[in-house]
Amino acid sequence: MFTHQSIRKIGIAAGIIGMLALPAQSFSMPLQPTVIDKVEGDYYVTSSLENIRWGSLPNRESTPILTVSSGSAVTFDTVSHEGLVEDQGRNPVAYFGKYGIAPKDVLDDAKAIAASSIKHDFVKDGPHIITGPVAIEGAEPGDVLKVEVLSLQTRVPYGVISNRHGKGALPDEFPENKGPQAGAGADKPELYNNVSIFTPIEEINGNWYGVLSTKAGNNVRFPINPFLGVMGVAPNTSEVVSSIPPIETGGNLDINELGVGSTVYYPIQVKGGLFFAGDPHFAQGDGEVALTALEASLRGTVRLTVLKKGDPSLPHSGDFKQPFAETEQYWIPIGLDPDLDEAMKESVRESIQFLSDKLNMDRAVAYAYLSAATDYEVSQVVDRTKGVHGLIRKTDFLEEVDAVINVGGIGGTTIKPIVHNDEFYVPLRTITELLGGTVEWNAKTRTAQVQFGAKTIHAQVGSDVYSVNGKLVYNKDIPKLIDSQTLIPVSIVNKILGAYVNWTTIGKTLTANISFSNKL
Repeated sequence: MFTHQSIRKIGIAAGIIGMLALPAQSFSMPLQPTVIDKVEGDYYVTSSLENIRWGSLPNRESTPILTVSSGSAVTFDTVSHEGLVEDQGRNPVAYFGKYGIAPKDVLDDAKAIAASSIKHDFVKDGPHIITGPVAIEGAEPGDVLKVEVLSLQTRVPYGVISNRHGKGALPDEFPENKGPQAGAGADKPELYNNVSIFTPIEEINGNWYGVLSTKAGNNVRFPINPFLGVMGVAPNTSEVVSSIPPIETGGNLDINELGVGSTVYYPIQVKGGLFFAGDPHFAQGDGEVALTALEASLRGTVRLTVLKKGDPSLPHSGDFKQPFAETEQYWIPIGLDPDLDEAMKESVRESIQFLSDKLNMDRAVAYAYLSAATDYEVSQVVDRTKGVHGLIRKTDFLEEVDAVINVGGIGGTTIKPIVHNDEFYVPLRTITELLGGTVEWNAKTRTAQVQFGAKTIHAQVGSDVYSVNGKLVYNKDIPKLIDSQTLIPVSIVNKILGAYVNWTTIGKTLTANISFSNKL
């Protein structure tokens, strides 16, 4: 076992460390790559120069920077390209300094990448900085990589939203200026005439918000919902693969549902799989119409598991050729195509195949169900290849599938969730005690005091305000008193209690794994 000191030395020297999992904690930003006590995975991959590429994705010729066993949790530092690219001067200290950000509050890896000799063509290359790839032992072409998003930590308290000429949903209308001028480059970024909106984030009652301003100087606040816009595995090609369009093995999917607690399945085309991550977002609206979302750097921890043919976790029994995802609420079939109409058709076809293979529906009935009950969202329309994804509600199928909560990892205790208003709930006392905490109930105030080591939480039935170590935290998912039990939604276990929660569909069983360890 590494000591804390030896881990730190290895991390600085090699950019990769192996370590024990640590529980999620609050932190003072910026979250620099040297702050390794906030690493939650079995392995840690920094965004050091030897671990990243700029503008392209790994392919079959790429050399893995790390090889891990199936089921390992890996923590990736990811760096947003915004503030680094040429139309912003390729100098994040200078760029963010214009908005009052001190040099020490700019990420060290962002500074190193921008100042490096890495070639990046602003016109031809993708903008994204990609961390990886990581190989997974036993992964072979034809297998599927299951990626569970365990944790996402914000690394800085600010981000950028950009609109660039010739791009976005209105490429000939915005930005509303005269367009690029001759001589535009990193030394004269203002000549690009692109528009980037610096966006600070602020905390209110335990929740983070992006802040924009009106002409009158009033603030407009919108909640952040972090996710990694780019995740995937290497395609089977020797050609350079742009990071801009999403592809059949993942890449720039930009699906905002794929945050903490989500599970994504990718078809493996090359030995080792070669997983990568990047394009971190703090928030994104469906469509991502301006071109970028609220782009900002994240530290993400994911669990990487290889699924062989016939594994009951696979979304369907046919050839698996493109990504598929799921969350607590939804199964998410994905369609990709340069033509938005064709992307829609592909998502519907994938939906029908999933409902037919996995959930035992007649294909005609499945088609009818999708028309009556499933929303289809446009992931994004700005990355050459358009994306559409369906949101198939899991609670519609509780007569066909079972739902269980596994608490404590392998060898843990299995309990049944309670479905209320189309949401999964668990008894607060049961989940707390199984995770090693205690609960004291005050019948007069209908308040539960939860104790996890040094962490004290107060949750009042019917109240959307929790108290965590004396600090008020607002959450729309409130505790309820049902059949003399205080119930909390599974969706708040991660945020309020700090445990990992990931859902996966194994055969006909919806399984939520809840644990303070990143292990299964």
